[in-house]
Amino acid sequence: MNSRRTDRAEAESLRGPNNCMIVDERLVAFINSFDKGNTPFLERLEKEAREEGVPIIRRETQSLLKFLLTARRPMKILEVGAAVGYSALYMCEYGPEGCHVTTIEKYEKWAARARENFIGAGRQHQITLLEGDAAEVLKGLEGIYDLVFMDAAKAQYLLFLPEVLRLMPAGGLLVSDNVLQDGDVLESRFAVTRRNRTIHARMRQYLFELTHHSELETCILPVGDGVTLSVKR
Repeated sequence: MNSRRTDRAEAESLRGPNNCMIVDERLVAFINSFDKGNTPFLERLEKEAREEGVPIIRRETQSLLKFLLTARRPMKILEVGAAVGYSALYMCEYGPEGCHVTTIEKYEKWAARARENFIGAGRQHQITLLEGDAAEVLKGLEGIYDLVFMDAAKAQYLLFLPEVLRLMPAGGLLVSDNVLQDGDVLESRFAVTRRNRTIHARMRQYLFELTHHSELETCILPVGDGVTLSVKR
């Protein structure tokens, strides 16, 4: 399967409701019952995105991200995969005052929506939106980013990693979302649908690379749909 077909299949799979959870549903509901909520703008944007089937970071992942933003206080943030801009706005809201988010989005429709949402939230001067294939956009970036949030086409994570590492300083944090594929990554490749086998194989390769890379210290967390935290040595 070529990368274009893989991206399309993955985007379609993200639009549907989740059929399973990697952590007991009652436990997730209990944990999320303590959630304090977000700003009215973020709450409305999240509701609209979920109703339209646009992928949005799950509540438990949001809580983890908020904690990391508070603990690490990154001033320069890079996001790979903006969708309609929810997570970029979330990081601006809960990151340190004066932080800047650079975010990349490939799909024109989502990029246009993201730009509208940044303006609607009054954050357009705090967020730089770069449109295009992240594999190419990343090559043109310079400087360093304290925190990188990987939330794009899962089959491409491994391809993006070398450029992401180039843009991270020692001590920089890479957060990768959706790494456990609703538990499918545990299964044999023959147990997943044929169209998802490329994504399945590449995600397993990505997890191996993160956990065995000489420049990284990585942990895998069963939060949301699976999150990895990787610190550059």
